[in-house]
Amino acid sequence: MSELARTDPEIADVLEKERLRQLNGLELIASENIVSRAVLEAQGSIMTNKYAEGYPGKRYYGGCEYYDVAENLARDRLKKLFGAEHANVQPHSGTQANMAAYFSVMKPGGTLMSMSLSQGGHLSHGSPVNFSGQLFRIVPYGVDLETEVLDYGVIEAIARKEKPNVIVCGASAYPRTIDFKAFMEIAEAVGAYCIADIAHIAGLCATGVHPTSVNVTHITTTTTHKTLRGPRGGAIMCGKEFAQAVDKAVFPGMQGGPLMHTIAAKAVCFREALRPQFADYNRQIVKNCRVLAETLLDGGLRLVSGGTDNHLLLIDLSQQGITGLEAENALGCAGITVNKNTIPRETRSPFVTSGLRIGTPAVTSRGMKEAEMRFIGEKIVHVIRNIKDDAQTARVKGEVVAMASRFPIYPE
Repeated sequence: MSELARTDPEIADVLEKERLRQLNGLELIASENIVSRAVLEAQGSIMTNKYAEGYPGKRYYGGCEYYDVAENLARDRLKKLFGAEHANVQPHSGTQANMAAYFSVMKPGGTLMSMSLSQGGHLSHGSPVNFSGQLFRIVPYGVDLETEVLDYGVIEAIARKEKPNVIVCGASAYPRTIDFKAFMEIAEAVGAYCIADIAHIAGLCATGVHPTSVNVTHITTTTTHKTLRGPRGGAIMCGKEFAQAVDKAVFPGMQGGPLMHTIAAKAVCFREALRPQFADYNRQIVKNCRVLAETLLDGGLRLVSGGTDNHLLLIDLSQQGITGLEAENALGCAGITVNKNTIPRETRSPFVTSGLRIGTPAVTSRGMKEAEMRFIGEKIVHVIRNIKDDAQTARVKGEVVAMASRFPIYPE
């Protein structure tokens, strides 16, 4: 019996049930992944015991010598991975990384130009319920409603009219390649800072599967738990001219003591990402997503922008006459975990939506490839087309469990 099971059987039971849920189902949420055992070990390590406010060599507590080593390893590995001049690995999340990036170059009341949440942006890019929408004047841009892709000419026209202090590029639900160079040129033309949020595509950018924003835009923010396949957390990269401002915006400007057990796990993640096989893994993520997209299209479903260039795709369910919420619930009953998502021309609330967002990082981490993507796509189509048939959903779940069992999360 484990120590947790002995001292807190209720929580131990929750953890075991979640392990079985992940093992017997398919995680297709684009912002999720499955970390290595090494990352889990570092995340649950003895480094959780210590306060280490400040930065390596400049801590506000004693006894931080080994924490300095861990943080320096994380920073150096992240810089090597992306070719960055400076890195800060302390942000607790991608949202906090964005907050620090904004505050490093702009004051409250400034103008932030960013992708609309309903068309693919992120909560921290200016949603009125988020700090970003409450502290800054937000100028949104979106996709062309016909092509459903970014129109950089329109984005430039908006920027020239509104003269933003900061232009944010990056998305949480955009299935196509983002031209960071074009965004930087627009920012330079209007005297704005350009901040790229590559939270979703960081692994793709690090391995050359998607163009990188590092050393292209002024500042790059990211999470570490999506295509980077690390612990849940954030990071910032920038040139040396922004290093001091970024570091001060993180600490003491935004947060106190860093989560050093998470930073140790980030260091492990970055080392794993520096291995040659990590590039193969990210290429497989994209291959898998394209095959999944083709299968869904063959099944008669409509995809926003007609397909995908990266790790995610968006299904438009308008033609099926069902909501994203209904489809999410039905697929969940079939052992396929996805999330409802707004789409361009959305008419429903964010709690209901007309679409689904689907991603392939987690299933790729389990070793699934093109054949499994075709299986998954066919099952998604079947559930959606028989959404009110509980017997059909139950049958699909049995097939999903059988397939998932061939790809254990932690085989050892």
